[in-house]
Amino acid sequence: MHRSQFLYLGVCLVLAAFGFSLWMHAETRGGVPAPKDDAALAQSSGKETAIFAGGCFWGTQSVFERVKGVVTTTAGYAGGSAATATYDQVTTETTGHAESVKVVYDPSKITYGKLLQIFFSVVHDPTQLNRQGPDVGTSYRSAIFYTNEEQRKISTEYIAQLNAAGVFKKPIVTEVTPLKGFYDAESYHQDYALHHPDNPYILVCDRPKVEALKKEFPDLFQSYKGE
Repeated sequence: MHRSQFLYLGVCLVLAAFGFSLWMHAETRGGVPAPKDDAALAQSSGKETAIFAGGCFWGTQSVFERVKGVVTTTAGYAGGSAATATYDQVTTETTGHAESVKVVYDPSKITYGKLLQIFFSVVHDPTQLNRQGPDVGTSYRSAIFYTNEEQRKISTEYIAQLNAAGVFKKPIVTEVTPLKGFYDAESYHQDYALHHPDNPYILVCDRPKVEALKKEFPDLFQSYKGE
C-alpha cells in the first residue's frame, strides 16, 4: 500500500475514530520478557549495528531514536538489491526489500538483546505476516537482518524462547536473515515522525509506540534531541 496523503488521511481518521491504535501491537500474555541469553555490556564504548524491519520505517525509527544507548538511526531498505532501493520501486512489492531501520548503538550502554526486546514489545506486532496495521505487503514484513553470528544466535534463541513461553497469542512470523545490504531511504523519510508530528498517520500509528516505549522502558527512554 502506498502511503498517499489522501488514502492515509482517510484510513487514519477511521482508525482514530474507533480507537484502533492498539491494533498495531500484538496481544500478549503478560508482557514480553528480556532474552534469557544475551551479550554482556561491553567494557568500553564503541559502535555496533543492528537492522530491524517492522512495518513502516517511520514508526520503527521514531522508537529507536529515543532509546538510550542508540547513537544514530537511519530509515532504509534491506532484503533486495541496490538497483531497486527506491521508495517508488519498493512499494511495488516486487523488489524483495523490507522497509528497515539501521540502528547504530553503543554496546557498553545497551545490549543487542535489549534492542530485540524493544523491537518485539513496542515497535511492531511480530505475529502479523507481511503487514503492520494498514500497511500491507512484503515490504512491511517483520524481519531481523543480522550482521554477525552472535546476532543470529541471540535472535533465533529469543524467538524460540518467546514462542515456547506462549508470550504472544499467535506464532511469531519474524524472519531472521543475513544482511546483504542496507540502502538509505530518501531524505524526506528520515526522522519523518519527528518532523511531521501532526500527520494523522503518525498520531494514530506511530505516536502510541513512542508512548509505549516511555511506559514500558522508562529507564531507557530519552526525548529526541530538539524535542
